[in-house]
Amino acid sequence: MTAITKNTGNSGSGPPGIPKIPTGIRGLDEVLNGGVPKGAMTLLSGGPGTGKTMLGLEFLARGAMAGHPGILLTFEETEPALKNYAAGFGWDLPEFESKGLIAVVSARIQPDAVLSGDFDLRGVIGILRQKADTMKAERVVVDAPDVFLRLLGDIAKERAELHLLHEWLREAGMTALMTVKRRTDPSLALHYDFLDYMADCVIQLDQRVLEQVTTRRLRVIKYRGAAYGRNEYPFGFTDLGVWIIPVTQASLQHASLGENLSTGVNQLDEILGGGYRRNSCTLLTGNSGTGKTTFACAFALSMVSLDERVLYLDFEESWDALVSCMLSTSLDLRPARESGKLKFISHMPESQGIEEHLIQALRAIEAFEPHHLIIDAISACRRMGSEHAAFDFLIRIIDHCKQRGITTLLTNLISAMDPGREITGIDLSSVIDTVIVLRNVEKKGCFVRDLGVLKSRGRAHSSRIHEFRITDNGFEIGGKEGDHVK
Repeated sequence: MTAITKNTGNSGSGPPGIPKIPTGIRGLDEVLNGGVPKGAMTLLSGGPGTGKTMLGLEFLARGAMAGHPGILLTFEETEPALKNYAAGFGWDLPEFESKGLIAVVSARIQPDAVLSGDFDLRGVIGILRQKADTMKAERVVVDAPDVFLRLLGDIAKERAELHLLHEWLREAGMTALMTVKRRTDPSLALHYDFLDYMADCVIQLDQRVLEQVTTRRLRVIKYRGAAYGRNEYPFGFTDLGVWIIPVTQASLQHASLGENLSTGVNQLDEILGGGYRRNSCTLLTGNSGTGKTTFACAFALSMVSLDERVLYLDFEESWDALVSCMLSTSLDLRPARESGKLKFISHMPESQGIEEHLIQALRAIEAFEPHHLIIDAISACRRMGSEHAAFDFLIRIIDHCKQRGITTLLTNLISAMDPGREITGIDLSSVIDTVIVLRNVEKKGCFVRDLGVLKSRGRAHSSRIHEFRITDNGFEIGGKEGDHVK
């Protein structure tokens, strides 16, 4: 399998040589084309629950693992709470503290202390300076200073205190991440727009609800003097930390199409001129009851018989339902699964957002290392939140597989015969190598099934429509349209 090329696509242009340090956060360094600006401040803004603190914690934890000491200055969370959050991702803050790799400084303010006018940031900066000198800190995360600023009640004082903190960070030469809550009130947002100008890099985190499904997105608003990915990128949380999922389509570092692979149906192999191609993406599209899933399962068993691994992602049926249905056609999936060569994962599309579905799929691919991936059905992916969410999911999965030499087989339920646009308004044809159209056609008072190859990139194939049947013993495929199956 080929290695992935780290390139976000849609990158801006900028002068080379901007000093950067990698965050170690999965996918973020690809979006930032190398990492955050070294010795400068990066601003993380977003609403509640978008993951600002978690990103900051992981930045420090990944740095500590690599031997780069850091400080966490928090104005909102307690130290025990932060340690619990970190432990949930496998980061042992007490151990890092004992080794002098992370220091937690709590600056939670009592409202009466601010209102009486006996508090500013000079004392906190003094503590930071002492900690930084003692542990030779290279990184610092300032979490939620806006909590303190709001208590001041004076925009001039707020700006003065932030300017004081920013100047010290610049003089100290540490790489800083600052998290702030994004204001929805336009008048309040204007009060804090100076933060965007103060920071060298601004990253916006967003959590939204589309069709009753929650999704998270990350976008780089600016990166002074550097190139970066300019789109919105889905992200989520795993037990190992944050995972941002950029698409690498601009590099197009896809493995070439390989040798023929049997579809599991001899007559279909002949129609396709030899079967599916290794590392290709094939779409089986048709209306309900045309045999899409049955063809997919036939391919899965064909590959398992060659001792190759198949990952089956099902968004429509449970394992028991699929096994029961396939047994009626003499396709028994159970031995394949018991052998460990077939891995079956089933989820309701609306159970979570696109980023969780993506992360689960990508982690399954990494853990199982399949030779082939089946997704049944991509039409159900619309229920992940929107048609564009379905496109985001599919384009990233297909791109990921093509770069690793994984053969992909997709099924799609359509209500109208428009197979060229699998997701309404979004065309996936550029990444699909073969399209097979399956139909239920009424003839003389009966429904009959037929199939045709709409396209098969780079190879000769039958251009005829072929009638077929699904029997207790599998498939029977005839010749051209009108040649009835005996």
